[in-house]
Amino acid sequence: MVTTTTPLEAELLRLAGSVPDPELPVLTLEELGVVRAVRLRGTEAVDVELTPTYTGCPAIEAMSLDIERVLREHGMREVAVRTVLSPAWSTDDITDEGRRKLREFGIAPPRVRTSSASVPLELGPTRTRADGAAADPAPAEHVPAGRAPAGESVPPEPLRCPFCGSAGTEMLSRFSSTACKALYRCLACREPFDHFKEV
Repeated sequence: MVTTTTPLEAELLRLAGSVPDPELPVLTLEELGVVRAVRLRGTEAVDVELTPTYTGCPAIEAMSLDIERVLREHGMREVAVRTVLSPAWSTDDITDEGRRKLREFGIAPPRVRTSSASVPLELGPTRTRADGAAADPAPAEHVPAGRAPAGESVPPEPLRCPFCGSAGTEMLSRFSSTACKALYRCLACREPFDHFKEV
């Protein structure tokens, strides 16, 4: 069964999506990709579906309150914001505009995944280059970009510095100001920067 969106629901979805993210105010909730749907109940009541970036995200309460405030200011007497965990949020849900704004703000946006497979969890040294290798690796056979030695998977695209664009970067800490970001440093311009992790 296909449900159609009314013009009022589309307007309320736009308004809910225009709310700034409380942790990254440079992005709106629409650009972050967390507002899933808006459904009217009568003429003055609305249900909003919101998906957190990860289970237990501390910002979900602030997002919900901000959405409620904005929709009440636009005539909705009852606003119910419901957390929806399926389908799970992914960094692929961040819009192109959101990625551009992150870069301008000095945060390396998450890389776009080339497959729908889960992001593998790899434990390793604390300081690593953006390609996952140790910061001071032993000499290895040269492999052209985008190719991998026989039997190994293709490495992800390099993580580029949001300030100078260099692909020569290293991880300083797996966690930064929030759990969804890691701290990196550019080896070219030497600037530290956050990287929004791929999920």
